[in-house]
Order: sequence, then structure tokens, then C-alpha cells
Amino acid sequence: MTERTHPLVDQARRQLTEGRLGRREFLRTVTLLGLSSSAAYGMAGRIFGEPLIDPARAQTAETPRKGGILRVAMQVQKMEDPATYSWVEMSNQTRHIAEYLAITGPDNVTRPMLAESWEPSDDLKTWTFNLRRGVMWHNGDELVADHVRWNIERWCEPALGSANTGLSSIGAMLEDVDGEKRLRGDAVEVVDDHTIRFHLSVPVLSVPEDFYNYPMAILHPSFAPPFSANPIGTGPFTLTELVVGDRCLLRRVTETTDGRPFAYWGDEVHLDGIDYYNFDEDNQLVAFAGGDVDTIYEFGIEQYEFAEALPGTIVETRTCQTLCCRFKVTEPPFDDLRVRRALVKGVDNTVFKDLVFQGTGDVGWNHHVAPVHPEYFELPPLERDVEGAKALLAEAGYADGLELTIDVGNTDGPWHQTVCEIIRDQWADIGVRLNINVMPASRFWEIWDQTPFGATAWTHRPLGTMILALGYRSGVPWNETNFADPEFDAALAEAEATFDVEERRAKMERVERILQDAAVMVQPIYRPVFTIKTERVRGLEGHPTQYHQFNRVWLAA
Repeated sequence: MTERTHPLVDQARRQLTEGRLGRREFLRTVTLLGLSSSAAYGMAGRIFGEPLIDPARAQTAETPRKGGILRVAMQVQKMEDPATYSWVEMSNQTRHIAEYLAITGPDNVTRPMLAESWEPSDDLKTWTFNLRRGVMWHNGDELVADHVRWNIERWCEPALGSANTGLSSIGAMLEDVDGEKRLRGDAVEVVDDHTIRFHLSVPVLSVPEDFYNYPMAILHPSFAPPFSANPIGTGPFTLTELVVGDRCLLRRVTETTDGRPFAYWGDEVHLDGIDYYNFDEDNQLVAFAGGDVDTIYEFGIEQYEFAEALPGTIVETRTCQTLCCRFKVTEPPFDDLRVRRALVKGVDNTVFKDLVFQGTGDVGWNHHVAPVHPEYFELPPLERDVEGAKALLAEAGYADGLELTIDVGNTDGPWHQTVCEIIRDQWADIGVRLNINVMPASRFWEIWDQTPFGATAWTHRPLGTMILALGYRSGVPWNETNFADPEFDAALAEAEATFDVEERRAKMERVERILQDAAVMVQPIYRPVFTIKTERVRGLEGHPTQYHQFNRVWLAA
């Protein structure tokens, strides 16, 4: 905890006491403002009159057993450049090698990682991060502020195309230079070897949270792609073998690359290694049932009964993971708003929850902000309007109907195709014939942001504003729809800069309505995620973004 407590912490405490702020949002907010997670849990516990234990510091009744290798079934992918990763699986292979300034846990609370603490200015435009001392790179160097600055400068190079530039915190450090977004010269200030300061053009509350976005791993300045060829990090593990599509083997670091003893900066890590073995989602549960692995990345709802019959513990997590059946609004026929609105009107979003996930998950309303997000504003439900859709299509010149093709990669499992089939059947009533082009997941990710009409899986982010900034703000690298609206950008920026959660939620009404009215996608469902672990796996929790955080995991005898 820093010596100074941000004045907004006291405001959040009053709101929690008055019942205007929920416990989860209180914990998330005050830790972003620099309060330690232990202090935040203690403050909330005093208000509620009951002890609240910080799960990051909770003591287990058992003494962790040292040693052993955790075997995980997951797609094993290439490890080229962490700053341009577009799959969570890639980041999981890298996460225990290269680390982050901050870490967001399963409880949605963001804690320091490579940073020891942070302190925002009263106006949330200047953020000072204090780095831990004695953090050792695998090559024996000590982590210093210049290394962090090098990473940020690299992320902001337009030629790299890193999605990090779409985040609010990084976007607030950029300026227009000859038609390109580039890092402002005064945006990053190295105060000393262990202090770095960020000067933002607008207030941003989520700066620490942004620094755990999965492409924001901090790399050594000697990095050159592929990362797998020279995996220098600060984490407790290093890569010993990578065979894409087969296996990724991680082992504890005991020596630096030049033979000196390596001392990990963090708490004691119990495992000797983590072995990822390549299994597609359909086969991960089969691998678990056969005893080949100790846990898996995920299994689908259609396998739930099978999982229940297996010895082990199912871990279910509510998320904002979703499928966006999105239109590229700059390409015909989707450049006609009447067509897009007709397509949206032709779908009943409420049926997908039951048909796809057996009543679990949450309904999506085509604006990519989920009920799990603290700033979610509940708009009136959309109603299917077949006649209205037909009228709009006729007005747009398609009185005799329209034939479309959607590209689908089933990158999170066959439920993607199921969603598209439901849309296909509903669109038949408005005269739209939908072809479903199912392609290999690897091929889909080559064209996901280029296809005129594609079904793209988006992973969980703790804030709706983070997702909207990454995917729908004008000109950001992951804006696959090509949607660009200055009114939307301004409304989103205003919401991002608002501390009070009720005020921010009220401002999100406008943000959500603009995106919903633009009809850039059919986005009808937020899915739960399921994994399973053997009884001997201890300390493993489900993360809504499916981030693997195994530093505290251990294997019982």
C-alpha cells in the first residue's frame, strides 16, 4: 500500500456503506486506486461486520506438497510475439515465463505483480508505478523502469499492430502524427530505476487492469520474435520444448542463462513444471477421463453429463465470453444500415440461452456489455420483428430476399456453429438464406478481421469499457467491423473517465444504445466456461478469462 490514500477511496467506502456500491465493485475499484487487496478486503469486512479474507493471502489447511508436473490439455500454439497474441492459449503458454505489471484474480480484483504498488493522481490522469526491487530476468539482469518503457514504446509502434493500443490507458498516451497514432513524447516518464510514471490525456480508472490484458506481458529488451526461440522472462518457469500442435513443456528456472543461481521474486512456487498437451476442445475431456492430464482448458456444455460422471471436480465460471456474428459495415450489403437493422430484427436473442447452453449463461443484446460488468446498463429487451425486417430489406432493394455466407471457425467449440444455425433458421422467415462456411480454427484466425461476415469469439474482460475500446473504438487494430462513430468514441471516453459506478452506468446507456442502434452484429449469448480437475490438484481456481494462474497450484500425493 502506498503512503497516500487516494481521495476516491473514501468516496467508495461511503458508497459501500450506503449500499450504493456492491462489494465486488468496491474491491475492484479501491485496488485500482492503489489500496492493497488485503486492506480492501479488511475495509469491506469492517463495513459488513464480518471478516473478509483476501483469497490471494488465504491460508490452506493443508501444507502444500512440493514438486510434480501439472499436465494440462489445451491447444498448443505457436509463441511468436506476446504483444500481438490473439489467443488466450498462447498467453497461457507464456504466462508463467513472462509476467505483467499487475494481475487480476478470479475475484476480479487487480493486484500488483511486477509493480509493487501504484498511485494515481486525484484526476486519474497521472499514474505512478513503483516496480519491485530485485526482480531478476532469466538472463540475470534486474528489471528496471527503462525495460517497461521499452515495452510500451514497442506496443505503440503502428507497424507492430498490437491490440494494446486500443486499450484506454495506452490510447490516452497516443497522439495523431501524419495520420498515425503514435506515443506522445511526454507520455512515459522514467523517474528512476524502479519508478515509472504515465501521463494520460484523459482520466482512466482501469490503468492497472489494462496492464493485465493478455498481450501486455513485459518482455526483456533483447526480445526478437519468435518468443519461443529465446524465452527470457521474470517468471518461475521457462520453456524447455515447444512442438506446435503437440506439446509445450515448462520447467522451473533454477539458473540464469549464464549459469548463475536464479531467485524468483514472488512467493514460493510448488510445481516443478507445467506440461501442455495438444487436444482440441472436443477431446480434452476424453484425455482427462483417460488419466492423461490433471486438468483441461475447457469442455463444452454438450459434455457436461459426461464430466459429471468422471472422478474430479467441475469448475464453472460466469463470464462475458461471447460470439459476435458481426458485419463489416464498410462492405456491401452490410454498408446499408437498413440491411443490418433488418438482420438484427430477424433474430430472437432470448432463445439462444436455452437452445445452446441449457439455460445457463446470459442473454446478449448486440452491444457487447454483459450483465457481469459493473457498468452494465439494462436496456429494454429487443423483440423479434419479422414483418419489420422484411420491410427494411424491401426498402434496401432486397424485396425478393438476400443470400449471405458467414465464416465460422468453431474456435471455442461447436456451439459457434449451433448459434449460426439458429440464426439461419430464424432468418429464413425474413427471406434471408444463410450459408454457414465452417473452416478450421487456425484458418479462421487468419481471416477473422477481414471477412465481410464472421462469427468471432471474444474472451472475457473485467470491464465492458475495455471490450468496447478494443473492438469498436474508431481505428483500433481489433475493430473487425470497421465501425467508426465519433459520437460513440466520445460517449465511451466519458464513461471511462467516470469514477462513480452509478454515474458510469448511466453514461453507458448512451454508449450501448449507439452500438446497438448501429446494428453491427448479432450477439445473443454470454457463455459460462467449464473446466475440471483431479482431486489431487490443489489451489486451482476458474478464471473468467481462462487465464492460467498456477503459481500457487500444487499436487497432493
